[in-house]
Amino acid sequence: MAGGLLIALTTPAFALYPKKSDADPHHGVRDARRKAIQGIDVSRWQGEIDWAKVKDAGTRFAFIKATEGGDHLDPNFRRNWAEARKAGVPRGAYHFVWWCRPAKDQVRWIKKHIPRDADALPPVLDVEWQNNSQCDRKISKELALAKIREMLKGLHEHTGKKPIIYTDINFHEDVLEGEFNDYPYWLRSTAAPLRHRYQRAKWEFWQFTTTGRVPGITGDVDRNAFFGSESEFTAWREGRFEIGSRTWRGGSKVAGSKAPATSAGSRAPKAAGGVALRPPPRPEKQRTAHND
Repeated sequence: MAGGLLIALTTPAFALYPKKSDADPHHGVRDARRKAIQGIDVSRWQGEIDWAKVKDAGTRFAFIKATEGGDHLDPNFRRNWAEARKAGVPRGAYHFVWWCRPAKDQVRWIKKHIPRDADALPPVLDVEWQNNSQCDRKISKELALAKIREMLKGLHEHTGKKPIIYTDINFHEDVLEGEFNDYPYWLRSTAAPLRHRYQRAKWEFWQFTTTGRVPGITGDVDRNAFFGSESEFTAWREGRFEIGSRTWRGGSKVAGSKAPATSAGSRAPKAAGGVALRPPPRPEKQRTAHND
């Protein structure tokens, strides 16, 4: 009986994407696997990608590494960008922030290399502490926030689309709790539900494994889940739904309808300011520059 129940609970999650798998699956992220809309993020470390096979596996979106700091362009970016579009995979570019470079230099580099394609997903600002890299010094919270504001503004002005903030557990706890609450957040947790790791009431994208397996890609690849429904995903891509603030153009999805829920899943109790009351975060292995 118990075995039958386990199969009933787990099979639908994996049946959504039968061509995809995980070399090291973790039970703690089962909620992400149940999300209907899933995608990947890639960089040069995935090598040459067969985007037609990636598309055929059911990939609904891809975030592709473009730039890092003020002088690094991912050598596979232009090919990945063009081939993903050719295959019909919605894609967005991401910039990996270096804290030892001025924000203005990074904005200049972003504008030089990230395309302004009308069909692209909004860009991503990847903010983490750069442990074990050439730029591993931490800066103050105030300075980090100032740099982030300047780069978000630059990305928005350049692409015309509101950027997404990617971050991990440690950087979020040190810098981002309670900040930029109307921006979409892409959060990393590969071993536990996001509500156990982050003091944040809602999320938009969840990076739930770094050991994913997807046809068309040799070896490991990050897999991600979108928080919402098919209609929300479509409306976001069309500019009718702001996922960060959960607002619809005109005030609602349909005239007279209730506003969408502010989180995907259970509603957590909230403290002043709307931040969910969560257990304190626990350490988790971080990514490092050039290995993301």
